[in-house]
Amino acid sequence: MAWSPNHKKQTREKILHSAARLFTQRGFDHVGIDDVMTEAGLTRGAFYAHFKSKSELYAEAIVTAALAAQSTLLAALPERPSRQQVINAYLSNAHRRGDSASCPLAFLTTDISQRDPLIRAAYTQVFKGFLNELEPNSQARENALRSAVLMIGGMAIARALDDEDLVGELFSACQAGASR
Repeated sequence: MAWSPNHKKQTREKILHSAARLFTQRGFDHVGIDDVMTEAGLTRGAFYAHFKSKSELYAEAIVTAALAAQSTLLAALPERPSRQQVINAYLSNAHRRGDSASCPLAFLTTDISQRDPLIRAAYTQVFKGFLNELEPNSQARENALRSAVLMIGGMAIARALDDEDLVGELFSACQAGASR
């Protein structure tokens, strides 16, 4: 039986979505190609028909994870959410736990800094996209940068804390600062 014309594209997407989920949960060093392929329901041999290396997969998975997180975050909000609604949804316990999607900007910050230029370039691309979503007007670039740092940094720190009261304080402070 012949494969459908879209089979290769669908298989690649399946691999990317599995990798995005696993990498944002565990980071680069704790996810192997076998883990990704098992999660995707495929054999290891299929990997090399789509990617040259784990680093190439990781770079593409960062973009996939960001798009999935954005889609999931926005799906839970009204059709035209206010800036404050987006900030509050991002800086939430549901996002912190990674219930449905995890933003690679916050979930992989320290992991990315140790990676090769291909991976750092993908992260930079996602960060620039995040800035543009926050503030498409280039005149307000400083506001977008401030908001992004408070949102991403606040989430990254909140994920490391084990004091729920402190997390609540952190989220409140970051939400207030990011909305200015």
